[in-house]
Amino acid sequence: MQYEIKTIYQKYLMTVNCYLLKTPSGFILIDTGLPKRRSDLVRELETAGCKPGDLKLIVITHGHLDHNGNTAYLREKYDAKVAMHGGDSAMVESGDMFRGVKGLTVAIVRIMLPLVGMSRYDCFKPDIALEDGRDLSEYGFDARVVHVPGHSKGSIGVLTAEGDLFCGDILGNTDKPAKTTIVDDSVELDASVERLKTLGIRTVYPGHGKPFRMDQYAGGLGVQ
Repeated sequence: MQYEIKTIYQKYLMTVNCYLLKTPSGFILIDTGLPKRRSDLVRELETAGCKPGDLKLIVITHGHLDHNGNTAYLREKYDAKVAMHGGDSAMVESGDMFRGVKGLTVAIVRIMLPLVGMSRYDCFKPDIALEDGRDLSEYGFDARVVHVPGHSKGSIGVLTAEGDLFCGDILGNTDKPAKTTIVDDSVELDASVERLKTLGIRTVYPGHGKPFRMDQYAGGLGVQ
């Protein structure tokens, strides 16, 4: 394996995972977590030896606050490029994670989150627009982007050559391996999940919950 995985676990009313990958060329961070846990995140990066200039790329799996609440700050502090799918760019450029969403469950969340101060964050414009199949080897990471819409229009996963999938929120494991119930488009979500079953995925690293083997989900373990 040409990379080391450090899971950065955050908790504030919910739990969320960021993943720091150490490669021979430097560090890659997948998602930036909750703004209210910024100091904890920076401390984890420093403990791992990630200094300004060492963070080669920040990959955002989707435009929701709990996954990119520190992106603008980290880009400036570490002089890192930010990459994400264009389908969610309106969310992060406006700082409004509900921009353009349409699903009923997402609408319910939209009502609830402002009550606990978790609806808006520092806006930013991504440096790199990721599309399905994008090769990330130029950043020293043998992996590619998998577009998995459904949770949001621009949801992506990062699939390594070894079969590790960093999947954002399309799948989770807070109770058992399952697809998300926070849905923007149910048809797209189901199609994305079915596609994942065909990609030879070994281990899933979700945005919420513990890593799990893909065959645990493929065995039919329901919804989260």
